[in-house]
Amino acid sequence: MGLLDGIIGNVGAMLSGNQSQNPLGDVLGGLAGNNPRGGNSLLQIAFALLQQNGGLDGVLNKFRQGGMAEQADSWVSTGQNMGISAEQLQQIFGSPAMGNIASKLGMSEDQAGTAMSQVLPELINHLTPQGQVPENSNDMIAEGLDALTKSLGR
Repeated sequence: MGLLDGIIGNVGAMLSGNQSQNPLGDVLGGLAGNNPRGGNSLLQIAFALLQQNGGLDGVLNKFRQGGMAEQADSWVSTGQNMGISAEQLQQIFGSPAMGNIASKLGMSEDQAGTAMSQVLPELINHLTPQGQVPENSNDMIAEGLDALTKSLGR
């Protein structure tokens, strides 16, 4: 679980202020303030979103079918990640899903959409370090979700 250890382990460092040019760290740190659990909750929800929508392949296909293939492909590639907006995220996953995420995070749908639109591309990027979806990506997502759930005591 080396890759997931790196992602999850870096969350603590990101939230403690060691965020040098790390967009995921900046997002998590900004949302969590001085509370690492807040960032972990956001990351946990991002992992769950992947799992509930068919894993990496399923989510990437949703974006491709929704007219955002270029963005989705950039997250997997080894190059620069293209951004998405909260509105684009809502277009792909729907308003009920975004409302559920907002409720779990205790924030407005706009705030949750903005946070997730920044975290999800970075998470996908971290889960595809070789520029392709690993064969064991569903296992990686399940292990990451399990580790975060345990770390949050849920």
